Amino acid sequence: MKGRTLGERIRILRKKKGFSQANVASKIGVSASAVGMYEQNRRTPDNETLLKLCEVLGVTADCILGNDESTSYISEVLDEFTRKLAEQDALMFDGQPLSSDEKRQILEAINAVARCAERLEYEE
Repeated sequence: MKGRTLGERIRILRKKKGFSQANVASKIGVSASAVGMYEQNRRTPDNETLLKLCEVLGVTADCILGNDESTSYISEVLDEFTRKLAEQDALMFDGQPLSSDEKRQILEAINAVARCAERLEYEE
């Protein structure tokens, strides 16, 4: 997400989590219009609000500020892969078609592994 504005990164991360602006606003203690202004780059969150955003969106400050290239790249690759996987109609395992629930479980597993990889990267 390097090269994007802070507002674009906030919007992308919010949508990845499946949150509305109102959801995020209630979790961080601001109005939905404030979140909208952050996403439009018409307002910049203060440090305390930025930290709350990081917590709610499950990212580091470096990620949300665009300073973490590796996580952004990994995240974008995984997002593209999971999007393509979700679009596949006839996925099979061992000759048997996968149900929509099985596809969902695979996508959840991929996301869990990605979160673990990101945590390990930050611990080093």
